[in-house]
Amino acid sequence: MRRTYLDLQANRIEVVLASHRAPARVTGGVVTPRQVRYHLAPAPGVRLRRLLGLAEEIALALDVPSCRIARDHGVVAVELPRADPAPVALLPLCSRLGHIPSCTAVLGLGDDGTPLLLALAGADVAHVLIAGSTGSGKTALVRTMVASLAAHNHLGQVQLVLIDPKGRGLLPFEGLPHLLSPICCEAAQIEERLSWLVAEMLRRDREGISAPRLVVVIDELAEVVASVGDPAVEALTRLTQRGREASIHVIAAMQKPSASLLGPLMKANFPVRLVGSVTSADDARVAAGVPGTQAERLSGRGDFVLVHRGQCLRFQAAYITADEVRSLVARLRESGLTACRRLAAPKVEGCAPGGHPQTGR
Repeated sequence: MRRTYLDLQANRIEVVLASHRAPARVTGGVVTPRQVRYHLAPAPGVRLRRLLGLAEEIALALDVPSCRIARDHGVVAVELPRADPAPVALLPLCSRLGHIPSCTAVLGLGDDGTPLLLALAGADVAHVLIAGSTGSGKTALVRTMVASLAAHNHLGQVQLVLIDPKGRGLLPFEGLPHLLSPICCEAAQIEERLSWLVAEMLRRDREGISAPRLVVVIDELAEVVASVGDPAVEALTRLTQRGREASIHVIAAMQKPSASLLGPLMKANFPVRLVGSVTSADDARVAAGVPGTQAERLSGRGDFVLVHRGQCLRFQAAYITADEVRSLVARLRESGLTACRRLAAPKVEGCAPGGHPQTGR
């Protein structure tokens, strides 16, 4: 992306803000594969609420489909989609990383271009809820997390239970060595597997067992609740309440995680939310569990916000194709080794993420 184009956009942003009596100066920014992020220095006396209300005016002036203005760690930023977006491929991204801690999923690139990881074993993580409307990239993000967990953990560290009631999104993982059982698609299979997981959790509690970690991955949680009913809600509520101590983690995806569907206890036990594009501010609040995430302004196709303890972090989810998943599964079956780096470019030293303890960023 040319510097002259970026400078022109920065100048237009300053003009729009000044014309609405909210002057601010663009002090820099970051270009990522899917968006451009401009950092603002508001003039003294300019209220943040006034800046937040000018997103549509900036989008109109710059002729872009959307604009998001957010505050992140003391920086006010204007986030715009790129005219020439590119996907963040998972396998090349994995090749850039150094050592990845056990039971840590690769999510993608943060808004500053830094690789973003999520440590499921972290004290404040344990369970993850992925939400967003159709086309937001929920299933693709689920596949990315499963692939990265399988690629960077051996069977003694992590084993997986995959539940896919629609029988589409997770089927490329069939035959993965990390699977405790075949992928569950039918209601009877799902109910039986969830019941077994609760029993396993209780057994681990009694015997003080914590290894290997079990990761339960559910694509379309609403479909599971609709097809299995109360037994699914009961089992998942118990798993999200007590699974942490037994090293059992739940990753679930659905469009709208309302308390009426999940029940208040299960919904409250997902401390980390990964929220994709939604249709309204109200849907964004329901999906994130907190107001003000502006998820309704996300551009879709892997554009997400990580919500944890009321803090929001925008990121572009990494992507792995179904054929790449099958190739990864075949290689893991052949070698029995965690070898994501063998499928991508040579490792680049010095690119391991650092910083936030729970996200591994």
